[in-house]
Amino acid sequence: MRCLITGGCGFVGRHFAKRLADDGHNIVVVDDFSTGRHPKDWAFKPNNGPYSVSVRRMDCRDFFRGQEQAQDFDLIIHCAAVVGGRLKIEGDPLAVATDLAIDSDFFRWCVVPPAAGASLPRKVVYFSSSAVYPTDMQRRGDHEPLKESYIDFTHDYVSMPDATYGWSKLTGELLAQYAAKTYGLDVVTYRPFSGYGEDQDEAYPFPAIIRRVVNREDPIVIWGSGEQLRDFIHIDDVVEAVMQTKDKLAPGEVLNLGSGEGVSFTTLAANAASLVPFVPKIVTDPTKPEGVFARVADVTKMRQFYTPKVSLVEGIRRSLDYVRRTM
Repeated sequence: MRCLITGGCGFVGRHFAKRLADDGHNIVVVDDFSTGRHPKDWAFKPNNGPYSVSVRRMDCRDFFRGQEQAQDFDLIIHCAAVVGGRLKIEGDPLAVATDLAIDSDFFRWCVVPPAAGASLPRKVVYFSSSAVYPTDMQRRGDHEPLKESYIDFTHDYVSMPDATYGWSKLTGELLAQYAAKTYGLDVVTYRPFSGYGEDQDEAYPFPAIIRRVVNREDPIVIWGSGEQLRDFIHIDDVVEAVMQTKDKLAPGEVLNLGSGEGVSFTTLAANAASLVPFVPKIVTDPTKPEGVFARVADVTKMRQFYTPKVSLVEGIRRSLDYVRRTM
């Protein structure tokens, strides 16, 4: 296949690039290198060949206005977005809102063929986020596993998602629905929860905590209350779940990607320290942002198709080993 990955130098995008290269496909990566890692720094050694990876260093919106057309690709994985940890989401909300422009340009590019009778791309994967879920369902003492059906665009009421990032991704999902229903685009949407992996940027809490443990910081400081719950899923399972389900979901369909288990950040730090082994004091910093209290996926639908293979303990071990090797 000829595959396009927007935001292909970011954490999620580069893991899809490696998987598709391993499968022998031809890949075009579009990324402006504003975040993520330069391709020369990837641990990018596909297991099989031949393969072809072409990297276009540019804003994906400029790419959409260029010569290549969406129908030239068999598979498009749209990961391009202004992303970052909690400081970025809360501290620079208008920069994050750029995602609205990125997604609107993307879907317009997908559904407007250059000539009458031209085809649409065979398959489009849109990466949304668990941030689209209503924050009033994720409060301390009042939270529950979040089901795909809790967001329904057929009604006239939408509850508050998480900051401008949640709004932009929620709008992107709406555009995906219109693209599927009005234009016939075969697009499926994924809502990953707390994806993590060995090479994730330390702006995110999982790798930041792992590095504190490897450095044997004592005390280990956790932002916010430390009790907030997150649903961790390894990037290998994110990629594999998409690859196994993208052709089974109907156009416009949505799928959560998570473990279904909520783990607090203090528990994460304690579990990581126990594998070193190391017994630090774990303290919290309530002056730092923590986001919603509990964000955990209902994975009933996902488990009809796929069950994650990488346990949290195994994921922590991999991350500890990676940090040790790269220090």
